[in-house]
Amino acid sequence: MGEAGRIGGAGEGSAIVVGGGIGGLAAGVALARIGRRVKVLERAAAFGEVGAGLSLWPNGLRALDALGVGDQVREHALAETRAGIRNASGRWLSHTDTQELARRFGPVVMMHRARLSEILRTALPPGALCADTEVTGVALRGRRIEVAHGTDASRADLLVAADGIGSTVRRSLWPQAPAPRYAGYTAWRLVVGTGGRLPAGGESWGRGERVGIAPLADGRAYLFCVANAPEGQRSPGGELAEIRRRFGRWHEPIPDLLAAADETAVLRHDIYELPPLDGFVTGRAALLGDAAHAMTPNLGQGANQALEDAVTLAACLDAHPGVESALAAYDRHRRPRAQAIARRSRRIGSAAQWRSAPATALRDLTLRLTPGPAVLRALTPVLDWRAPGRDNLPADHGR
Repeated sequence: MGEAGRIGGAGEGSAIVVGGGIGGLAAGVALARIGRRVKVLERAAAFGEVGAGLSLWPNGLRALDALGVGDQVREHALAETRAGIRNASGRWLSHTDTQELARRFGPVVMMHRARLSEILRTALPPGALCADTEVTGVALRGRRIEVAHGTDASRADLLVAADGIGSTVRRSLWPQAPAPRYAGYTAWRLVVGTGGRLPAGGESWGRGERVGIAPLADGRAYLFCVANAPEGQRSPGGELAEIRRRFGRWHEPIPDLLAAADETAVLRHDIYELPPLDGFVTGRAALLGDAAHAMTPNLGQGANQALEDAVTLAACLDAHPGVESALAAYDRHRRPRAQAIARRSRRIGSAAQWRSAPATALRDLTLRLTPGPAVLRALTPVLDWRAPGRDNLPADHGR
């Protein structure tokens, strides 16, 4: 891609990134590329990701291009060739014209989260990764930030909190921030073998339940199942048995994929979101990814928005003379967009999880009658994002 969209420059100073997930690793790469001395702190004993798939939309791929790893990602990803929404019996309600989407915005690709994590880790400078390092406290001390972990402490000019929806840093520095809230539904995620036979991906919607399928480049498939359920509920007979009970009579290939699954591959998580925050920054600290705007997964934008955050943060630091002014610009650019996408994802999830027969019948009819071009137009505000750089960062210094 052109240099205008790449992160570059010769910045100075040190930065601590708390959290070694996709957003934290991307932030570390972005900051290193503008000359920051970076440490990425991860509380787990090793860096890695859970066994689940990840959709990378055109905006997320542009962010990865800006980080210098876009081509590597494409080598290990699989482009979506057929997508849309079906009902539980398999009737197509809405088709997504993936060729036209790719022509307008770029392709949508699927990959395993662990592979993306590996690519981002290898793009970091030697010595940047600090595993088994749990942050226990954060303090702002003038122009420096002190991060306590165990019996030690690290100091830096900049702190980036990418430690997820339950962020320790957010609780420390944003004490008035609202707590995460339960969305009303739970999700099971798993990766299963397909025997090389997976005719199409996409989602299938029922009444208070849905299933999503996405092929992966290694011949396996990522499968997620969603159902309305009380918060904290678990299945006494095992989670695989539960999703087989719920979805085992849905259309093919759902029953076959569930039959091929192993109990140990099933991950279950209740879905939470973070109510809108009044700000993503305070002093020399910034929130990024789920720590800033954890959203429901209904638009597939969680990781993509974290990647946008990382690229924009580095671009702001590269374009502004001081950390505080750079972080203020980051907040102005990222907060309205990320929160708008979170609201949109919430609305989609609400409709997808409707239970009543009249409401779901109306929803399904609306999907069938909505023209394909209208669907693509509706996606434009999400997918037309371009990576900012020193020369094309929006000029709003005076706001």
